Amino acid sequence: MSEESLKAMDASETGKSGRLIPPRKALAMCGRAVIKLGTSLLTGQTAHLDQALIDRIVGQIHMLRESGKEILIVTSGAIGAGAGKLGLPGRPASLPMRQAAAAVGQVEIMKAYERAFARFDATVAQVLLTRDALEDRKRYLNAYNTIEAILKLRAVPIVNENDTVSVDEIKFGDNDMLSALVCQVAGAEVLIILTDVPGLCPTDPRTDRAAKAIDVVCEINEDILAMAGGAGDLGTGGMKSKIEAAKIAAQSGAATVIASGREPKVLLRIFGGENIGTLFVPRGGRMNSRKRWIAYGHKPRGAVMLDAGAVKAIVACGKSLLPSGIIGVSGRFEAGDTVSVLDPNGREVARGLSNYSSEEMDRIRGLRSSQIEKVLGQKLFDEAIHRDNMVVLAGSTGKDGAAGVKARSPSPSAPQP
Repeated sequence: MSEESLKAMDASETGKSGRLIPPRKALAMCGRAVIKLGTSLLTGQTAHLDQALIDRIVGQIHMLRESGKEILIVTSGAIGAGAGKLGLPGRPASLPMRQAAAAVGQVEIMKAYERAFARFDATVAQVLLTRDALEDRKRYLNAYNTIEAILKLRAVPIVNENDTVSVDEIKFGDNDMLSALVCQVAGAEVLIILTDVPGLCPTDPRTDRAAKAIDVVCEINEDILAMAGGAGDLGTGGMKSKIEAAKIAAQSGAATVIASGREPKVLLRIFGGENIGTLFVPRGGRMNSRKRWIAYGHKPRGAVMLDAGAVKAIVACGKSLLPSGIIGVSGRFEAGDTVSVLDPNGREVARGLSNYSSEEMDRIRGLRSSQIEKVLGQKLFDEAIHRDNMVVLAGSTGKDGAAGVKARSPSPSAPQP
């Protein structure tokens, strides 16, 4: 694929013919996509799966697969479907009851997808993930290899949070975040979040029937986040979590579209370049899988705060972080853990794998590298965080920021881990 095509998601770029390629039209060139279906869409807030809707969406996915695209599905609805099957009045309040409902609901969800794909002689594969499964590098690669194998076998990965055992995710998380992480693991070029609203709207579409979705978002700023609302009764994610997912997807170079799954032929229209839903356009250079894992594969264990000179060195100049530039250390972490890198105002500008523990880092902060051995008794590294183990985050001006979408041929080669 030409360099012009790789940059086509950026509306300022021109195609091979020299003509401007609109960001919407660039979606047609994507070879691999993650499609996330929310609880409110799948159940209509009734605590029962809408099989007819699932059938319609799967029919569109079949057509996309026939055109050469690789599709992964991230599905919500296990707890909601389980509550309906068990005759519960709504989302259970206690953790054990939510886990029990999820165990029942997982069966119902997979049966629904299996019925829908059976019409096209397609096989589905259940992939249950937890956040900690993506925090360990080996398990992250195992997930990557499993997904690649499923796609190679022409089966459809149906990914869900393992709600029966994942306590933290049930209590605080949502599948919008999961879909963004799956997008990173799989190296997908686009994340499509289907929900029960038309996209990101300036006013709440649930109360304002005249509300219309914003067409394109080029930068996720405070004004954009201020438009986000709350979650539905059975789900856990609202518009804010979807915007955060778009931000994370952009970090790996993927575009995101948030749209209503009840729109007729919504997926075909999105990939056909129609202005439907809200498109979040990524910017910057695309990261490889290892950089994606460092950036968002797991939660930072702590943080280091830098002076202005050190921030400029790593963000603008692509340098490693030296102890001399560190003015503060927070949290408890060991050597090899991921830490947030903050500017003097506390804004996160990068993430990286620390060469020293938090205790050691606190002792050597502000010192020259030549002084490390005198303070610690040994010097394993000159750098606090080496450039090869650090990612400058989107919103900064470094080389590792958010990316333009990378288009693939109809038969894409697997991304390298």
